[in-house]
Amino acid sequence: MRGPRNHFELAPAARHHLLLAGGIGITPLLSMAQHLASPAQQGSGASFSLHYAARSRAQAAYLERLAEPDLAVQVHHHFDDGPPEQRLDLSALLSHPEPGTHVYVCGPQGFIEATLAVARGAGWPEEQLHYEYFGASVQAQAGDTGFEIELARSGKTVWVAPDCSAADALTEAGVPLMTACLQGVCGTCLTPVLAGQPDHRDAYLSAEEKAANQQFLPCCSRSLSARLVLDL
Repeated sequence: MRGPRNHFELAPAARHHLLLAGGIGITPLLSMAQHLASPAQQGSGASFSLHYAARSRAQAAYLERLAEPDLAVQVHHHFDDGPPEQRLDLSALLSHPEPGTHVYVCGPQGFIEATLAVARGAGWPEEQLHYEYFGASVQAQAGDTGFEIELARSGKTVWVAPDCSAADALTEAGVPLMTACLQGVCGTCLTPVLAGQPDHRDAYLSAEEKAANQQFLPCCSRSLSARLVLDL
């Protein structure tokens, strides 16, 4: 048994939290806003603002809660069917990276990727950007080939066919492997890599972690080398 894990948490040292929600992505960000607005956080010196984008007011969630006094001043609504001046302008909002300000984004994949692209283009440091995907598309790609996985602890070798995931191949071979989302977003199956070059296809590891090639997610990622040696 393990305690709860959180890969989308508030940065404790931040001076300001910029929360960006798209559609139902408001759910985790509402929890963050409620925490930051709670009496226990008053006097901490950290401020926040919440920008909520939705297709229309009729499709937006939690509007009554967001209108309550403890949140209303910090909340900004942006509806696709509303006047142009109230629509979310990511370029204006993220044009100037601010030391001590952390950005959090959750929502549809396109919304998250657009937000991160604008922020990175404006020069926001990666450590100030936080995001959570609801899911990711795991699909075979043209040119996928099979590869071998060597289990360092036992010396056993497992073959991963072109149309099979590494997680499925390991499971079929009787190798204990914890999985959950099977989409490369939760990190449950994160596995140390001792040798070889993974083909990272997940939405969990940072760009720096992927470049280090020290771990990969077998539920969705594959191998660019003929063999991967895993600490299993």
